[in-house]
Amino acid sequence: MNKKIATLLIFFSMLICGQANAQCNIPNKALNGNEKINYNLYFNWKFIWVKAGTANMSTVYSTYNGTPSFKCSLTTTTSSKVDKFFRMRDTLLVHSSREMAPLYYKKVAHEGKRYYVDEATYTYPNGKCAVSMHHLHSNGAVSSEKKTYDHCVYDMLNIFLRARNFDATNWKEGHVVNIDITGGSELTKAKLIYRGKDKVKADNGTKYDCLVLSYVEKDGKKDKEIVRFFVTDDVKHIPVRLDMFLKFGSAKAFLA
Repeated sequence: MNKKIATLLIFFSMLICGQANAQCNIPNKALNGNEKINYNLYFNWKFIWVKAGTANMSTVYSTYNGTPSFKCSLTTTTSSKVDKFFRMRDTLLVHSSREMAPLYYKKVAHEGKRYYVDEATYTYPNGKCAVSMHHLHSNGAVSSEKKTYDHCVYDMLNIFLRARNFDATNWKEGHVVNIDITGGSELTKAKLIYRGKDKVKADNGTKYDCLVLSYVEKDGKKDKEIVRFFVTDDVKHIPVRLDMFLKFGSAKAFLA
């Protein structure tokens, strides 16, 4: 009898968690568990675009704490020549549920002389979104925060996976999707702006019909564009080109 009661309690708790998580779920049509994409990275150096390194993105089927997930990693590496001026070794790792609800996020960044680690774990108690965040700052200090929200929140890579599943069929140029991004004691107010369509030639020599989306964050009272994405105009929405607006200049990544 005790085993039966325990089994029922476990089932009931799983049912509740599933309902709580449902508020952040959307159908997935874009991702599969066998996707590997390589990019060439370019920096703007004194008005000249120079090849600066590579970026690699992979998405595989996985599990996170027993929940079936997509495990996605994105690594960015500058070349030895560029390392002399600005060394970048960034790795982003996320788990997203098969219904695109964020489960986990980690960024390990070595940018110039700065090294830091950001980590976030998502749970969904009682229909809310709870995020536990841990930070290793560049000065060696460690800090942690835990916040609970009445709505869904994301990180930069999880929202990108989710955005690949957006249906832009009826969007008009200028359409805005407001989002909240984790990354400290306060949420970052951000938005995705639909810029219309464009044709992009990738480094593999192929031209793609693309949708154009801007990722924009609040910088004081002003909006600041962080990344502009060019994704294929089909159900997969594969990123073909990324324009990145950095503190030290600008960079581009092209599908290789």
